[in-house]
Amino acid sequence: MPLRLRTIEDGGGMEDVEMVVPTAEIGGGDSKSSSSEECPFRLMRDAKASIESILAEMLSIKRHGKPKSLLRELISQMLLQFINLRQINRSILVEEERVKSETENAKVPLESLALQLHNLMYEKSHYVKAIKACKELTSKYPDIELVSEEEFFHDAPEEVKGSVLSNHSAHDLMLKRLNFELSQRKELCKLHEKLEQKKKTLSETIAERKKFLSTLPSNFKPLKKASLPVQNQLGVEHTKKIKRHHSAELLPQPLYVIFSQLSAQKEAFGEAIDLEIIGNVKDAQALAHHQALKETGLEDDEHDEDAQRPDKRPRRVQDKESLDQAELFKVHPLQVVLHVYDNEVSELKSAKLIALKFQYIVQLNIICVGMEESNNGPENDILCNLFPNDTGCELPHQSAKLFVGDSIMFNGERTSRPYKWAQHLAGIDFLPEVSPLLLTSHETQDNNDAAKDEDAVSGFSPNRQHIRVHTILQRIRTRRKAQLALS
Repeated sequence: MPLRLRTIEDGGGMEDVEMVVPTAEIGGGDSKSSSSEECPFRLMRDAKASIESILAEMLSIKRHGKPKSLLRELISQMLLQFINLRQINRSILVEEERVKSETENAKVPLESLALQLHNLMYEKSHYVKAIKACKELTSKYPDIELVSEEEFFHDAPEEVKGSVLSNHSAHDLMLKRLNFELSQRKELCKLHEKLEQKKKTLSETIAERKKFLSTLPSNFKPLKKASLPVQNQLGVEHTKKIKRHHSAELLPQPLYVIFSQLSAQKEAFGEAIDLEIIGNVKDAQALAHHQALKETGLEDDEHDEDAQRPDKRPRRVQDKESLDQAELFKVHPLQVVLHVYDNEVSELKSAKLIALKFQYIVQLNIICVGMEESNNGPENDILCNLFPNDTGCELPHQSAKLFVGDSIMFNGERTSRPYKWAQHLAGIDFLPEVSPLLLTSHETQDNNDAAKDEDAVSGFSPNRQHIRVHTILQRIRTRRKAQLALS
């Protein structure tokens, strides 16, 4: 198709110029193949460069005043380049549309794949949470103490071992062991109920028997009271003996030794004596409880707790100077009374010679002996010097003397005195102040003093032997009979 161009003349008129452009030059025919071979952006850059060169050449013609015929050809070439620019621009737009369409077509499977990926990630997170929950699940199986597998295979019945509960072998074994444990616990529950019922029956039987036994003492009291004349007639003092033995358990050790030795002498040799325990039993029980707490150390702990309290004042420790005489001579609540009878008279009631009272002084750890119901009469002289140089007017051992000093002595105002033979009888043995060997070895001593000391040593020698009880009783009887014969 012929292309019509308009040119501007110098005179201001217009002139039409027809120009035939080959199809190949415009871009027809093989233009697609050439444009496809070369990059559109490079073609556009080349076209732009050719336009700029044509414009530069036209400016140079204008300036140098060259003929206008040269401008026509340059204008035709510049128009051709503009046409090429439009063609290149169109090809770029077409390529852009093609890329957009391909992009839109490619986005569909991409979005589908993205959706599948999102679904897979969601399923993954769900499975991860489930696995974590399964791992953190606390089962009751570890808390159940099951029997070992060896005991299970040995003791479980065949119906439990032969059943199939799961396809997994370890899980199946666990289920079987749990079933076996359940069956055993059911049997134990039945046995527990049976034993509880038996226990209830036995408790009722025991309660009935306790009720019956609780009524026995009240039923035995009339029987005991009725049997007392028979016991007195036959000489059997069973009731008194039991009561006396219960009271003897509360005696301090020295009085208990005296009581046990005198009782053994009476039972073994038929000695004509009688024993009696008098005093306040409740006070003796309280004192025994206090001594037991003191020995075990519980009382010291209580005192320490009281000392730690801010509102409690510590107790004052009493020394020997602050102790008064009444506190020093405080005796144990229980006392042992010895009734001595004449062994040559058949009737005991008419043959009673004397009654001795044994007391234990707690602070001084000594035994005092005196006449029962005595008024400092002549009968008190029976016990004085029962053994040589044993008047009972001074403390028998050095520990008591150091405790009270030399100011306190046993004078005639006190009916009970700490005789040395009473200490030996109670098991309170002590060393003499001067050794007997030292007494015999002194050649410079006076003859009277030497004889006196020898008499003292010889007088205590039978007292330290096993026949001390018999010797004491024999001397008391001899003195009492002599006193009665003189009166």
